[in-house]
Amino acid sequence: MKKFAPLVAGVLAALGLSVAIAQPTLVPAPAAKSAEVATAPVTTATAAAPQLTATDVDAWLDGFMPYAIARGDIPGAVVVVVKDGQVLAEKGYGYANVAKKIKVDPKTTLFRPGSISKLFTWTALMQQVEQGKVDLNADVNRYIDFKIPPREGKPVTVLNLMTHTPGFEEAVKDLITLGPKEVPFETLLKRGAPARIYAPGTTPAYSNYGASLAGYIVQRTSGEPFDAYLERHIFGPLGMAHSTFRQPLPANLAPLMSEGYVPGKDEPKGFEFVNASPAGALSATGDDMARFMIAHLQNGQFNGQQILKPETAQLMHARANSPFAAGDGMAHGFYETNINGMRVIAHGGDTEAFHSDLHLFLDKNVGIYVSLNSAGKEGAAQPLRDTLFADFADRYFPEPANAVKVDPANVRADAEKLVGTYSTTRAGRTNFLSALDLLGQTKVTLDKDGNPEITDAKNLGGQPRKWIHVGPMTWRDSEGHDLLTANVAGGKATRFSFGELAPIIDFDRTPTYRSSAWILPLLYFSLAILLITALLWPTRALVRRKYKAEFGLEKRELWAYRSTRIASIAIVALLVGWLVAAQTMLGDLANQASFNTLLLPLELLSIIIFIGGFAVMLWYAYTAWRNGWRWPGKLWSTLLVIAAGMVLYIALVFKLISLTTSY
Repeated sequence: MKKFAPLVAGVLAALGLSVAIAQPTLVPAPAAKSAEVATAPVTTATAAAPQLTATDVDAWLDGFMPYAIARGDIPGAVVVVVKDGQVLAEKGYGYANVAKKIKVDPKTTLFRPGSISKLFTWTALMQQVEQGKVDLNADVNRYIDFKIPPREGKPVTVLNLMTHTPGFEEAVKDLITLGPKEVPFETLLKRGAPARIYAPGTTPAYSNYGASLAGYIVQRTSGEPFDAYLERHIFGPLGMAHSTFRQPLPANLAPLMSEGYVPGKDEPKGFEFVNASPAGALSATGDDMARFMIAHLQNGQFNGQQILKPETAQLMHARANSPFAAGDGMAHGFYETNINGMRVIAHGGDTEAFHSDLHLFLDKNVGIYVSLNSAGKEGAAQPLRDTLFADFADRYFPEPANAVKVDPANVRADAEKLVGTYSTTRAGRTNFLSALDLLGQTKVTLDKDGNPEITDAKNLGGQPRKWIHVGPMTWRDSEGHDLLTANVAGGKATRFSFGELAPIIDFDRTPTYRSSAWILPLLYFSLAILLITALLWPTRALVRRKYKAEFGLEKRELWAYRSTRIASIAIVALLVGWLVAAQTMLGDLANQASFNTLLLPLELLSIIIFIGGFAVMLWYAYTAWRNGWRWPGKLWSTLLVIAAGMVLYIALVFKLISLTTSY
C-alpha cells in the first residue's frame, strides 16, 4: 500500500498489499513542555470551516476528483463519506471499463481494496476473541496445525499478528498472480513461514503472511472456510451483497468488476488473484464499504445487526502498540492516521492495479473511503489519496490556530543524532530480495537550517520535504501534518519513521557491513575496473594486430590474462542479468512465471561466476607479482582482485549467492 525509493518502490508498491510510503498524514506534535518553546506557529487556522453536509461534500468532491483523476491519468475512482450512521456521499468518477465506456457506479461497481481486506480479517478474528475461542496473547501455534518456531525464546502471539510485529521478513512469491485459479492461502502458509528476522513484539514490519495466518486461525477456530465465514458473519449481517473474497469472482458479481489499468495506458491488467487472500483478496462496492465503516464507527452495529459487541469494537480500535513516544500508534489491525488533534484509525491497500484508503474519524463519527483503478501517471494515485484525506480533514475539521509550536531547543543536536543510513524493517534478508536494501537504503542528512533531510521523502513538487523541529527528536512536515520521530540510544538515533508508516514500517540504522554509504561507491568503482578490463581486451588485440606487435605472454601467463577478461565480462553480465530479472518481476508481480524459471539458474551462475571470478583474479595477481611484471600490470591485477572481491562480498552479504526458490 504505499511507496519507496525508485527500485525498492517496485517491491513495496508492487507488493500490492503493502502500505504506501509517501506523504502520509499524521497527528500534530504534542505541545512541548520546555519553557524555551517558541510561539511561532507551524500552522494557522483558516476561515470558519464549512459544515460537513451532503450538499457541501458533494460539491467539494465534484470539484476535486474529476480534475485529480484526469490529471493523474486514472480511469476511474469511487469515494464514500459516512457520518452519524448514514451515507453522506457516495460518488463514482470516470470509467470502470474504458473500452466499453462503463462508468463507475458506487452502488454496483466492484473495486479491489487490497490490504483494506485485512480489516475484515481482523474483525473476524476479534469475533473469535469475543467468543472465547482465541486469546490475543496466546502463541499462534495453539490454533494452527503446523509450527511457527519461537525466536529468542519468544513465541509469535495473535496480537503480534494484529500489530505487524511477529518478526517475519518480506515474502513476495505468489502473493499476486493472474490466475486462472488462485493458489489457496493455506498452501502458501504451509509452504513455509518467512524467516524470522526480529524477535516478536520488537519491530513493526508489515506482514501479509501474518495477516493470512490470522485468517487461517479464524478458519480453524470457527470450523468454517474463510470465505464462507466472512459471508455468513460479516457480509450477510451488514447487507454487503456486492462483496466477496472468492477468486475467481462468483458469476453474479463478475460482470460488475471494474477493470484495473496499467499506468499511463487504457490497458486492462486483468483480474488479480491475491493468493494471500485474508491479506488482500476483497472485491467490494463503495456502498458496501460504507456499511462496514458505519458498523465500526457505531461500535460494531449496523441497522440493528451487531457484528461486534461494543466493548470488543472499542478494544479493536484502541491503541495496542506505540513504536515511538510521539506520533501514531497501532491499534488492533487498524493503524492510526491522527490529524488536527483528532484520533483517526485507518488502513490503506494496493494491488498492482487498485489503490485505496479508508479512514475513520472516531471523534467525529465520520469515515471516508477512496479507491482508484490505476496507479496513474508517475504513481499519481498515492499523492491523490493522501491529499484527499488531508484536504478533507483540513476543510471540515481544521487544526486550531497555533496548535503546533516550533521548538528551538536542540534543533541541530537532535538532527545530528538522526544523520546516517537506514534500512526499512519491511524487507527480505535471507534471499535475493535482500539486494533491494542495498539499492533502496534511506539517507538522512542535514539541510541548510540544521533540520533533517530524508532522501526518499519528497513533497508533491518532487523536492525534499522540509521538517520543522517541534519537540525532542520530533519534527513536523512544514507543509503538512506528518511527524518524523526517532528512538535514540548511545547518543544516536537507532530507528526512525514518519507519517502513517510509523506503526507498521520503520527505518533502522543500517549496520556498517551492509551500508550503501561505502558499498555503492566501491561497487561503482569495481564495475568500472571490470568494464575497462573487458573493453580493453578486444581493443588491445586490434591494436597489436594492426602494428604486428608481440603480446609477450604465453602458456600459463596467457591463460591467466584471458581468464580475467572472460571473468570480467561474466561478472558484469551476471549483475546485469540479476537487475533485469528483478525489474521484470517487480514490474509485473502478478506474472512471476518467467522470473521463477530464471531464479535458480541465476543463483547457480552466481556461485560459479562470482566465486570463480574472484579465484581467477587472485590467480592473475599471483602470476603478475610472482613473475615480476611491470608496476602497471601488478597494479591492475590488484585492482581486479579488489573489484571481483567487492562483487563477491555483495553477493554473499545480500544473498545473490544462495540456492532457494523461496522469496
